Amino acid sequence: MVLDTGERVIPEFMKSTNKLLLEHIARYQFALPYIDGRVLDLSCGAGYGTHMIAKEKKDQIEGVIGVDIDPEIIEYARGAYYHPQSSFESADATDPALAEQLGHFDTIVSFETLEHIEEEEKLLDNYYHLLKPGGTLLVSTPFGKGRGVPCGSPFHIHQLKPEEFRALFHRYQDVTFFYQKGVLVVPAYDNEDYPLGIAVCKKAENE
Repeated sequence: MVLDTGERVIPEFMKSTNKLLLEHIARYQFALPYIDGRVLDLSCGAGYGTHMIAKEKKDQIEGVIGVDIDPEIIEYARGAYYHPQSSFESADATDPALAEQLGHFDTIVSFETLEHIEEEEKLLDNYYHLLKPGGTLLVSTPFGKGRGVPCGSPFHIHQLKPEEFRALFHRYQDVTFFYQKGVLVVPAYDNEDYPLGIAVCKKAENE
């Protein structure tokens, strides 16, 4: 199989010291303590993060599904990252019927997705509707010049400002924000000199 790697992180084709690879792995490592139950890795790419969740949390999860819009990368993930606790499906993260297709989840991980999506509200609605009451959503995105402003990456629609990112999760009962620079993830205090944000969102039990 010849993959169009584009912006994708595929460990097989990268040096172990590649900074982009290390940053992506650090996000999944950060997420692990929040993960339990039935898990969705939405926009899973090559599947290495889904596999990490399956391996590291095998005794705490009911299974993890990795979902990506690209059937070719899903085919790659199925061949490269088999685990009895994981599976991979091709689907559009903005599809309104996604909950009917996949069901509902205790934990949703969706890293580096928002910046690729033009129909942002559809994605945000799917996060909310796919998540069970009391569930946890983890989302990350790189910061930039703001919504609707072209950015330097040909793969991104735009890159949100930190305040725009923080405003996205008002429907959740509790939200904690973190910033990331390299492999370092820190609580989001007043210092916004970090290139990427992570939101950890808790849905109310009675939703």
